[in-house]
Amino acid sequence: MRTYTSKQELKDEIKKNYTKYIAEFDGIPEDMKDSRAEEVDRTPAENLAYQVGWTTLVLKWEQDEKNGLEVNTPSDQFKWNQLGALYQWFTDTYAMKSIQELRVMLDTNIEKIYEMIDSMSDEDLFTPHRRKWADGATKSAVWEVYKFIHVNTVAPFGTFRTKIRKWKKIMQ
Repeated sequence: MRTYTSKQELKDEIKKNYTKYIAEFDGIPEDMKDSRAEEVDRTPAENLAYQVGWTTLVLKWEQDEKNGLEVNTPSDQFKWNQLGALYQWFTDTYAMKSIQELRVMLDTNIEKIYEMIDSMSDEDLFTPHRRKWADGATKSAVWEVYKFIHVNTVAPFGTFRTKIRKWKKIMQ
């Protein structure tokens, strides 16, 4: 996993990867958003729903802690050993929306993540044990908040960009 030394570096990396990822949905017809390719594990709508789901959770974790609430990661309904069910919940909750609606939701979440990054001190972002939700999300690893942001933005944008590119190649 990449290490970042500044807020701007993290935001720039998110922007670079997000811009490439979201551009892959340009030109996908709405009537194909739920079309499944056997070689790809998600439809375009499911692909976007996954990203909307995880970015929504990251924002919720931070907001809940700021509000003094107990944060249950990955979510209030699912534990870490139930990720398959969580992914299905993302699909059930978001994938029925249009590609445009999902893009707007994801754009909004990314903007809110930038705001979250800017609102945090460097210490809160880059030093371990600054958020209860970050400490509680792993059993033994010690992760700084920026790592959670990275694994829920930069990393999947690269991986899922490859998946949607493969889907497009098969379907065209």
